[in-house]
Amino acid sequence: MKKYGKVIIAAIIAMIFIGTFVFLWQKSQPKEVVYNEFTPAVNDLRKTTIITGKIEPRNEVYVKPQISGIITEILKEAGDYVQQGEVIAKVKVIPDMGSLSSAEARVRLADINLQQAKVDYDREKNLYEQKLVSADEFDKVSQQLRQAKHELGAAQDALQVVRDGFSKSNASASSTLIRSTISGVILDIPVKVGNSVINSNTFNDGTTIATVANMSDLIFRGNIDETEVGQLTMGIPMKITIGALQDMSFDAALEYISPKAIENNGANQFELKAAVKVGKNDKIRSGYSANAEIVLASVDKVLTIPESTLEFSGDSTFVYVFTDSVNGKHYERRPVETGLSDGVNIEVKKGLNSKDKVRGPEVITEEEED
Repeated sequence: MKKYGKVIIAAIIAMIFIGTFVFLWQKSQPKEVVYNEFTPAVNDLRKTTIITGKIEPRNEVYVKPQISGIITEILKEAGDYVQQGEVIAKVKVIPDMGSLSSAEARVRLADINLQQAKVDYDREKNLYEQKLVSADEFDKVSQQLRQAKHELGAAQDALQVVRDGFSKSNASASSTLIRSTISGVILDIPVKVGNSVINSNTFNDGTTIATVANMSDLIFRGNIDETEVGQLTMGIPMKITIGALQDMSFDAALEYISPKAIENNGANQFELKAAVKVGKNDKIRSGYSANAEIVLASVDKVLTIPESTLEFSGDSTFVYVFTDSVNGKHYERRPVETGLSDGVNIEVKKGLNSKDKVRGPEVITEEEED
């Protein structure tokens, strides 16, 4: 029994040794390289570029007060639609003491002049009734009285404007009422009740009460690389996609390219603007991030192959075309003339026909990946 056991163990060891040898021999044998093959197809090609930017109204108007004062009431809020001339807020005037003193002095002087004009008028009227002065002299005195009354009224109005921000004669156009200068949507109201505001003058821009914009007239603003800007023309169509609106898309037309480049992350880029076509029921908010797709070049119904099948050598381009499968597959290296590429497929102008089979990248098996 011991003798048979030794024989069995020796046989097992021999089988393991032979099996290992055969496995290593098979692994050492060269395997046939298998390639993907492609047949040229007729397709339409589009060379596109994607530009990142944002949606914003063409014009944003900053509504500012005509006088300095304190906000007493805000009648609107961001997001409201306002008509031109509609009141947004009210301001309580804090009069300038110098202007107030001048206005009060003007009223006092006008009142003195009026009293004197009345005295002159009464005297001249008495003489005119006695026919001691001519009608022309009486008319001059009457004119002076009317002018004095008008000057007093104007002085009182000016005093009320300085003190209260409006007068009885122009109450409808009161400068204490901050009105929208255009019809549109209020984008922002950066002030609160109680805030002090100042009017625009030579030394400052004034306090912004509200920002109003026409949200039906929108533009896309973005930057394009200098390598692509030369392929753009005014009016070229664009497809605008807003990711925040479930990839909602809009048509647009290019209307502006900046004549001067700006540096962005080490690259020269040019600002562009495009008019966005928005429907009446589309609700777009200012500042949405968006992508613009622009077709830089296109060709229709041309013979195409994958770019991965090309081989470049100097200024020439080659492909490998299947010839026969005797003792393995054989391919012929053939020069071709290419055209437009969309990044995946490329146009073939010369060198191939629709019946050729073109060699592509090598097929990688799971064993080779391991």
